[in-house]
Amino acid sequence: MALLAAEVFLLRSKEVDQVEVYDVIKYRLQRCLTVPNLCGFADMTSCQHYQCIYVADDIVKCIHRLDSQGKNAATQWPVNDQPWGLTVNTPHNLLVTCLVVRKIKEFSSLGDLLREITLPDDVIHPRHAIQLTSGKYVVCHGDFGDPVHSVCVISADGVR
Repeated sequence: MALLAAEVFLLRSKEVDQVEVYDVIKYRLQRCLTVPNLCGFADMTSCQHYQCIYVADDIVKCIHRLDSQGKNAATQWPVNDQPWGLTVNTPHNLLVTCLVVRKIKEFSSLGDLLREITLPDDVIHPRHAIQLTSGKYVVCHGDFGDPVHSVCVISADGVR
């Protein structure tokens, strides 16, 4: 689920994968946005600046970008690793947390890879990351059976 302006965007697994768009006040269905070639769903977020929705496909290992009004065709680009958590930072770029390879990847809104941060060895199975205005990252990590489930601060160059 993602929130943008006065609308809630909800993705449900169905035969035809669509993002349902609801009015935030009355919770009435406004429209549906089709997500072409969606196979998996790990996370979803929105960008107010670009008026778009991002969906992480953990099966195809890509990001789907949808225009929030459905006016422009949906696009997708490869992450080349399994995407898990999604957030948008202050410069309006997409941060993709990659669970298995312990990386944060920053993409432009059009899918250009801007940078990759490899997380320290003790950050196991990162689930989600946000970037602070200082440039540092707050990372939530840990999976079932992991000895540590934690939240930590990582510098812009990937050091704890």
